[in-house]
Order: sequence, then structure tokens, then C-alpha cells
Amino acid sequence: MQDITSRWGVLALAALHDGPHRFGELRRRVDGVSERMLAQTLQRLERDGLVTRTVLTQIPPAVEYALTDLGSDAAAALVQLIGVVERRIDEVVTARADYDRRTDRAGVTPS
Repeated sequence: MQDITSRWGVLALAALHDGPHRFGELRRRVDGVSERMLAQTLQRLERDGLVTRTVLTQIPPAVEYALTDLGSDAAAALVQLIGVVERRIDEVVTARADYDRRTDRAGVTPS
């Protein structure tokens, strides 16, 4: 669960939900991730059976990542959850503002 629900795990699975991608393509799609962190995330997802890694025989050599059936199921659920949050982001912003106002009056510093 931890690998799937980590920040980079969620974003990598969501990016692969659209289809296989090479490493460089994934890095561009998963905004803000370092090359090292993406490599570690993909390795953990591969170990968990969610992602496959295929070395393409071409010049220069390339590696492509794709979802397994298990990964596809997990990614579909994550993409659906992301959609819910994106559609209702205004409610999240309002809730945060309300919370911050309440905690400011109570003398509690919001985080």
C-alpha cells in the first residue's frame, strides 16, 4: 500500500494509466520528481507487480514502463479519486479557509 499511495507512486501510476511510457516521458509527466526518485518509485512498483519494465532493442537503448493488470486496476481507482478531488477543489479551498479562520480565533497556529 505504501508504494502505491506515496506521492510519486500515485503520480507514476496515473501517468501510466494512459499507456506505456519511456522513462524520460514519465519524468516529464510526473512534475517535480527527480530522476533518482522516479527510478526508485518505478522499481518498487515493479517489485509489487504493478509495473513492467521492458528494455527496447533500439539505438540508443530505451526502457519502457507499462502497467500490469493489477497496476491498471489500481491506477483506474487512483485516477477516479484524483478526478473527484479536482472536480471539488473549490470545496477543499473553502474548507481550508474556514479551518484557518477558526483556528486563528482559538489562538492555535494553523499548519
